[in-house]
Order: sequence, then structure tokens, then C-alpha cells
Amino acid sequence: LESHSSVAWVRYPGMDAASKVLVDKYLKGKGGSMVVFGIKGGLEAGTKFIDNLKLFSHLANVGDAKSLAIHPASTTHSQLTPENQAAGGILPDLIRLSVGIEHIDDIVADLDQALKVSAS
Repeated sequence: LESHSSVAWVRYPGMDAASKVLVDKYLKGKGGSMVVFGIKGGLEAGTKFIDNLKLFSHLANVGDAKSLAIHPASTTHSQLTPENQAAGGILPDLIRLSVGIEHIDDIVADLDQALKVSAS
């Protein structure tokens, strides 16, 4: 995701030195299945991305065996004003993924095709 042209930023436990220390200490070096990233194009691109995923399910829960994705600004937090969303760390470009046990090639392909559609 970090190198994809439609992605503005990525956060994953252990990606940077500061969080790696905590991951090593509390999670035995394993960051888990949660990934958040910013999609270029904000709210509209985020909605388009979610609508075009094929493998990922559009659900708010996390930690399932199947891959899940959500765009909080247009779903779980859509009742809040943009100012209240921002105060809570919910930015228009934020996408949350809970990566499941599907084959990695299928996961990457689904993310890539949905990102390409969201950029068009």
C-alpha cells in the first residue's frame, strides 16, 4: 500500500521505530491484522473504493477470518459533522482494513483493483 499511487499514507503497528518497540514489547513482534491508510481523493474516493471491493466485506467489526474494510467517514461516523469527525481522528481519507486469511495474492489484487477504480 505504501508505494501505491492512490495511497497518501499507511499506518500499521511496527511500521515505524516508535511503534516497533511497543509491538515487540506487548505483541511479541507481531503487528496484527489491522491496517489503516489514507486514500487520495478523500471522501468520494473512499466511498468509491469500498463500493468496488470484491473480496473484502464491508463491515465495521474486526478480527474475523475474512478480510473486512470500512470507510468510517461515510459509514460509522457519517452522522458527525466534519469538524467532529476530525476531532475524533476520523479523516475523510481514512480506510480501515482487517486482513483475513485469504491468499495474499487475492487480497493484494482486490485492493489494487479497487484503488484503481477509486482514482478514476
